[in-house]
Amino acid sequence: MISVSRCLAFTYIAAQRITVSRSFSFTHQIKIIAPLLYANSKLYLTAGISTMDTESNEIVTGYLNAKGAYDLDVELMSTPGFTLEQLMELAGLSVAQVVFEVAPLSRSKILLVCGPGNNGGDGLVAARYLLHFGHEAVVVYPKRSSKQPHYNNLVKSCQDLDIPILDEMPEDLSTYNILVDSIFGFSFAGTPRAPFDTILKSMMEAQTKFRIPIVSVDVPSGWNVDEGDVSGLGFEPEVLISLTAPKFCSKSFKGRHFCGGRFLPPQLANKYGIKMPPYPGVSQYMELIQYKKENNKQEL
Repeated sequence: MISVSRCLAFTYIAAQRITVSRSFSFTHQIKIIAPLLYANSKLYLTAGISTMDTESNEIVTGYLNAKGAYDLDVELMSTPGFTLEQLMELAGLSVAQVVFEVAPLSRSKILLVCGPGNNGGDGLVAARYLLHFGHEAVVVYPKRSSKQPHYNNLVKSCQDLDIPILDEMPEDLSTYNILVDSIFGFSFAGTPRAPFDTILKSMMEAQTKFRIPIVSVDVPSGWNVDEGDVSGLGFEPEVLISLTAPKFCSKSFKGRHFCGGRFLPPQLANKYGIKMPPYPGVSQYMELIQYKKENNKQEL
């Protein structure tokens, strides 16, 4: 077993300075440092131990790779522990809060494209909250999951609020103010297949032609979770909401970056070498603003 202190001493993989900010609260400087961390004799390519530098007000936090994200999810839902329904509700609420934050209008028309897995479930939850927050929500759910009865409950809860649930993309996307990509999460591998390959192309066309911003949940769909857009899909959302902790692919993301999912127990955070950002007040999310070399912020 190699100690964490020795790992920190010689295995820095990536360093990135990001700023955490909220208009109503404060600004923190965050430095992300990602060492190799041994946990339970398994090697996770994750971020380092989180600490606070009281002089510089810097927090050392980090990334999860695909395996670490999967294993962490399993542990969160071990017995006793969280249920899938609890985690999905909290994740979906944080997604809705971020979309509310970046929405261009007080009553925006928002299209949420949901995949068949947990990422899609987060989108279904977010649709319900966005309606309660005063927006108009429309869901595209082309491949409905039959693995968990909870997904049927999520659909029913949307239908009870008269949220339209479509089997395919609308022909005219020009009437929407935001497109939410809630298709694939950290378990995705390979290249998108039908119908999601054409759906992503449709979203990219609307993004270019009508300048409609895209918000991705946890991982931009089609990206390799660890390495980014290695397939050259060209899918570049304006906003990314990392859930629990940023994934390694987010290092190449150039837009507005948020973190949500305020439910991580300290013992699991320590085991996987990550830490939740210092969420302000009762907020379920926090913005992580990347600084370019010229120190210009990316704006939506």
